[in-house]
Amino acid sequence: MKELKKYRVAYLYIAPFFILFGIFGLFPIVYGLYLSFFRWDGMTQMHFIGIENYISIFKDVLFWRALKNTLVIGIIAHIPILLGGLALAFILNSKLIKGENIFKTIYFMPMVTSAVAISIVFQQMFGNNYGVINYFNVLLGGNKINWLGGDGSLIKVAVIVMFAWKWVGWNMVIYLAGMQGISSDIYEAASIDGASQTQVLFKICIPLLKPIIIFTVIQSTIGMFNLFTEPFILTNQNWNGGTNNGGLTLMMYLLNKAPQGGTLYGYASAVAYIITMMIVLISILVNKGTTDKSDPDYIAHQDMKRMRRERRRAARQKGAAGV
Repeated sequence: MKELKKYRVAYLYIAPFFILFGIFGLFPIVYGLYLSFFRWDGMTQMHFIGIENYISIFKDVLFWRALKNTLVIGIIAHIPILLGGLALAFILNSKLIKGENIFKTIYFMPMVTSAVAISIVFQQMFGNNYGVINYFNVLLGGNKINWLGGDGSLIKVAVIVMFAWKWVGWNMVIYLAGMQGISSDIYEAASIDGASQTQVLFKICIPLLKPIIIFTVIQSTIGMFNLFTEPFILTNQNWNGGTNNGGLTLMMYLLNKAPQGGTLYGYASAVAYIITMMIVLISILVNKGTTDKSDPDYIAHQDMKRMRRERRRAARQKGAAGV
């Protein structure tokens, strides 16, 4: 209380953020977890059912179909998103082409363009009878391809193309900022030593951009699990993802339960927390899998953890001896 009184003016200045975060951020998160253990339609009495919502989710075939589609779209799309963004950033940073700012604007444009507008454009591009892609395919002697219909297997192709096209510019800007943050002395030393552009990319840029690459992977993963507008519009606003659930994603599955398609708010909250746990798990695995155990900071952190364990062990032993 003395500290609060001493710094009351400072706490008063930062109070608006914490009040707004508590109301619009923290409360929905906590209440969503609470709601996932109830059956509720948003109007009538809430009924506590424990983990029944979670059990029902894992028994639902549509959930596993949505999870499979989401992972397939995300994993395949991440290849051009990460590699394409890295390659574009390196080309712009190397001054191999002129008009750097023009290209940055062009590649970043999808991120600031309405997702609905983009989806409508791609819907026309992949259309069966009048689609641009089928037009050129027939012009070159091929047959029309029913991208958004048929057995539903090609819907994911359209979503992957759109998802990758949208995120590659975002990653490019982040990688470019990271590359420009690398000291010019390092680039000059590599040039003096006769390093090629490929060697500079793989021996200098990528190792030094490792934390940024991890960040973009996690951001793209979050974008993957939030994928809704693009497949929803491409499949003519079909909540089941079109033919054979070919375009069904986890976010479409969630919103179909509540609040858009239905009123199963407890069930939808459980789906939301399952998605959250998946994102957290993938983030942990990415960080664990990319940790350099020879890094001095990592070694120092491990030494600190070992010292804490030894202190706790010594305290327990001392307490047991005292007893």
